[in-house]
Amino acid sequence: MKDKLDELARREKEVKAGGGEKRVRQQHDAGKLTARERIDFLFDAGTFQELDMLVEHRNTSFNLKEISIPADGVVTGFGKVAGRTVCVFSQDFTSRGGTLGEMHARKICKAMDLAMTMKVPMVGLIDSGGARIQEGINALNGYGSIFFRNSCASGVIPQISAIMGPAAGGAVYSPAMTDFVFMVKGTSFMYITGPSVVKAATSEEISDDELGGPVAHSTKSGVAQFACDNDKATIEEIKRLLSYLPSSNDEKPPDVTPTDTIDRADPALDEVIPAEPFKTYDMKKVIHAIVDNGEILEPSRRYAPNIITCFARLNGHVVGIIASQPNHLAGCLDINAADKATRFIRFCDAFNIPLITITDVPGYLPGSSQEWGGIIRHGAKLLWCYSEATVPKITLITRKAYGGAYIAMCSQSLGADYTLAWPTAEIAVMGAEGAAAIIHRQEIREAADPKAKEKEKIEEYRRLFNNPYEAAKMGYISAVIRPGETRQKMIAALEALQNKKESRPARKHGNIPM
Repeated sequence: MKDKLDELARREKEVKAGGGEKRVRQQHDAGKLTARERIDFLFDAGTFQELDMLVEHRNTSFNLKEISIPADGVVTGFGKVAGRTVCVFSQDFTSRGGTLGEMHARKICKAMDLAMTMKVPMVGLIDSGGARIQEGINALNGYGSIFFRNSCASGVIPQISAIMGPAAGGAVYSPAMTDFVFMVKGTSFMYITGPSVVKAATSEEISDDELGGPVAHSTKSGVAQFACDNDKATIEEIKRLLSYLPSSNDEKPPDVTPTDTIDRADPALDEVIPAEPFKTYDMKKVIHAIVDNGEILEPSRRYAPNIITCFARLNGHVVGIIASQPNHLAGCLDINAADKATRFIRFCDAFNIPLITITDVPGYLPGSSQEWGGIIRHGAKLLWCYSEATVPKITLITRKAYGGAYIAMCSQSLGADYTLAWPTAEIAVMGAEGAAAIIHRQEIREAADPKAKEKEKIEEYRRLFNNPYEAAKMGYISAVIRPGETRQKMIAALEALQNKKESRPARKHGNIPM
C-alpha cells in the first residue's frame, strides 16, 4: 500500500508544480499569482476540493504526444467562500500558456455542470494564450461547449469572470456571456483581434493595454465592470461581490444582521438639492446617506457615469440601486447609460434582488450621434426591462423627471410598486423653459415685452407643474416625503414588499429590442 500512496503523492506533486519553477518565477515576475495561488486566496482555508487533477490531453499531433501539460493547463473544483459553496476554474499560464484544448475544455464544462447541479456560483479565473492550435477543431469545439453552458446557466446561477492575463479571440466570448467581468491593471487584456492584426488591417498602431486593457474595457466598451490593481485585490472584490448575491435563482440574496438603525434620519438630505434648477449635485451622497452604513458596491463605476448602478443593503437586506447622476451630462440618459442600467436590472430581477430607482433626469441626451447610434432601440431596453422585472420596485424622484425619461426610470406605469417624491421633484413632459416657449409661443411673440412675458409664463408653468403635487393628486406618486426621512420610508416599503409575487404571460421568451 505504501508504494501506491507514494505514487499518488508523486503524481500530485508533479501536477501541482504546474509548468515548473522557471515558469512559476516568470509568472510572479510578471506580477501575477499562479492558478493555484489564486484559488487558495479565493476559498476559505482547507475547503477547496479539486476535480480532475490527473486529466491529461490525448492529442498526438505536432509532437504533443511527447509533451506533458500538468492538469491540462486548468485547475477546477469547488470550495467555500465565506462559508458558501462556489465552483471555480483557474487557468494555469505556467502550463503551456494555459491554452485551451479538448480536455482542458471538458474540465471547465464539468465544473460548470456541477455548479448548475449544486446551484452555486461559477467563478472563472482566466489567464490563457487562447486555443491550443495543435488541437485544431477540438479546441474550437471546447469553446463552443463552454459558451453553450454560459447561456444555459445565465439567470440560474451567478457567473463571474476575472481576466487575470491574456484573453484573445474566441476566449473573450465566455467572459462576455457571464454576469460580471473583472480585469487586472497592468497584467490583463482582452480583444478579438490583437494589435498586430489591427495594424495589418487598418495601419493603426496600438498597444495591448490601449486596445483591450482594463481601462479601455471599464471606461469605453463597458465589457468589464471592475478594474482592480492586482490579483489579490481582484479576488477580494470578487468575494465582496459574492456577499451580495444569492447562490442561485432559487434563493433570495443573503441578509446580514443590520448595524445601522432603521429610523436614522439624515437632515443633510433636506439641503442636498441646489436652489438653482440647473446646478448639479452628487447623487452618490444621497445613496450613501440612505443605505446601511453608507456602504455600496458599484459595478461599472467608470462606464456611463451619468447613471449609477450599485449593490447596497437596507436594514440588512440586499438591494440593487439604479440612480441618475446629475454630475455627469446632467443625468441625461444616453445609449451607454441605457445599456448599463438594463443589464444591471435584468441581473437583479433574475436573482431576486429588489430594485431601488432614484430619479433626477431631464431627458434623453440629444444629438445625431445618439439618434444614429440607436438611442430609440437602446432606450427601449430600459422600458422593457423595468416592465419585465417582477422583484419589488421602489422609485424615488428627487428633482427632475421629464418626458419619456421619467417613464423610463421605473415610473408607476412601468410597474413601480411604491413611488416616492421629495418636495423638490419636478414631474412634467419637459422643463418649464421649453414648455412655456411651446405653449405660449404666440402670446410671447405678440407681447410688448417678449422677454418679460416669457419669464412670466416660465414661472407660471413651474408653479403649476414643476412640483410633485399634481402627480400625487392623480395617484402617480405614493407619497411626498421629507428627504431626511427617505431611509426609513424605503425600509418600510421594502419590508412590506418582501413577499411580493408577480408573474408575466407564459411564453418561450420575449423579443427584447437588442
